[in-house]
Amino acid sequence: MTVKVTTDLAACHALRREVFIEEQGIAEHEEWDDLDDQAVQLLIHDDDTAVASARLLRAGAVGKIGRVCVTKSHRGKGLGADLVRFGLEHFRGIAGVSQVELGAQCYAIPFYEKLGFVAFGPVYDDAGIPHQDMRAAL
Repeated sequence: MTVKVTTDLAACHALRREVFIEEQGIAEHEEWDDLDDQAVQLLIHDDDTAVASARLLRAGAVGKIGRVCVTKSHRGKGLGADLVRFGLEHFRGIAGVSQVELGAQCYAIPFYEKLGFVAFGPVYDDAGIPHQDMRAAL
């Protein structure tokens, strides 16, 4: 299973619906925004089934990794880490980007720390779930 850049926004949205809306109970209006069209979408397939996705955005010198999700059936296989590593490499290849940030669900902070991210700022509520911002220098 390999991370690929995709234009299949429907597959990415289906995964986000399954994980964030149905499983985690995030409200529709909090999940969908107007940033998908300007993002680089990442997708991992297991055979013909989409099983993990994320999106990458740039804000000046900061790359942003977001909406990282993996279906229940494929968790624990390193796919989330593959998405994040791909995102880091993507931003390393862009002149002027010096760091990558993300908003981590607090339970996932140790996962992101293993990938080189450091938490900063206060814990905050995002869609009813405690989050903390994290960053990694490139």
